[in-house]
Amino acid sequence: MVPFGGYQGVSRMLDRPMELGPGQTGTMALVAKPQPTSPPASHPRNYWLFGGLVSIGALAIAGTAWWLSGTGSTIQYTTAAVTRGAITRAVTATGTVNPVLTIIVGTYVSGVIQDLSCDYNTQVKRGQICAKIDPRPYQTVVDQNKANLAAAKAELDKDKASLAYAELFYERMAGLSKTNAVSKDSLDNAKNLLDQARAQAGVDEAVIAQRAAQLATAQVNLDYTNIVSPVDGTVVSRNVTMGQTVAASFQTPTLFLIATDLTKMQVDTNVSESDIGEVKEGNKALFTVDAYPKRTFEGIVSQVRQSPQTVQNVVTYDVVVSVDNSDLALKPGMTAANRVISDQRTDVLRVPSQALRYAPGGQRNAGGKTEEPRVWAMRDGKPLAVPVTAGLDDDSFVEIVKADLKPDDRVIISEQRDAAKTVPRPRL
Repeated sequence: MVPFGGYQGVSRMLDRPMELGPGQTGTMALVAKPQPTSPPASHPRNYWLFGGLVSIGALAIAGTAWWLSGTGSTIQYTTAAVTRGAITRAVTATGTVNPVLTIIVGTYVSGVIQDLSCDYNTQVKRGQICAKIDPRPYQTVVDQNKANLAAAKAELDKDKASLAYAELFYERMAGLSKTNAVSKDSLDNAKNLLDQARAQAGVDEAVIAQRAAQLATAQVNLDYTNIVSPVDGTVVSRNVTMGQTVAASFQTPTLFLIATDLTKMQVDTNVSESDIGEVKEGNKALFTVDAYPKRTFEGIVSQVRQSPQTVQNVVTYDVVVSVDNSDLALKPGMTAANRVISDQRTDVLRVPSQALRYAPGGQRNAGGKTEEPRVWAMRDGKPLAVPVTAGLDDDSFVEIVKADLKPDDRVIISEQRDAAKTVPRPRL
């Protein structure tokens, strides 16, 4: 047997036949030809690891797709049309309807109401007697002062007669003094009597003037017992009754309220300090009252009063709105819901105010930066941001001064997300 000596020797032995001489015998072992050397085979676990990674990746992709499909939603947009119309900016406030001029009729003197000739809604004229206080106490004072005046006049007449006698006596004594028939002292005494008579006449005249003034005062008090209307107008309030005693000692009592002209009224409106800057004289005002809910009254701001009114730390200002009341529909004291128009535009391009506040997905002013005003318009079924230049705003519509918009365009004012399907979310 040929020993196994290597791949190459064996190869040569196999490639050629063995030759034998005559009479020789031999044996030969056949050895298989070895195969060429090849790299070792991979371990089976590597195939399992690779297959597991591929499976996990496929499951992750499928799970992500399933998650997205399970949470998918559809967006429904609420839109409004771009229109042309009016925009009115107004200040709202409440007020009270009052006559332009209300006269408070009181009394200067005290006493008992003896007569009443005016009542509610009575049309009165200037100087007309509306009530009368018992005049007897005041008439007595007048009569007494008349008597005192008459006595003073009589005293003056008496003293005037004494003055005339004193003048004659002095002239007589002066003539006798020239002939030395009387002493110088007698002449001086006569002169003194004359001066006293003249002074007494002056005192009497002063007393007469004093008594005349007292009489006039008493007459004024007597005249004040007649309560008269100082103006032409309508009695809107009566606060006394027949037989009632009124006392004017410390405070003048109010007997009547008389409105001068109820065809011209005014609304005293309380405007807050945050809105008073927008109100100017001449602004148009619209208001309604509960008595006529379907009727709108028009007026003009005639006065913006500077005096503040503070109630519980709330500061308001009185804005007077003048209104015509020819049909006497408005009554004093009615509560008016007032709208003072501070600015107005007509026939302008406008969009709803919500359109400028809308942003997709509710995201607005990201990063705290000031964004350019814009609206989202529907173009080919998709939302498109359109920059705008906004003008007047009345809280309902905003004027569009400049923008790539035209009437009947649709702008988005809100959105609503609806779940497309209710597939449970997978848990990986």
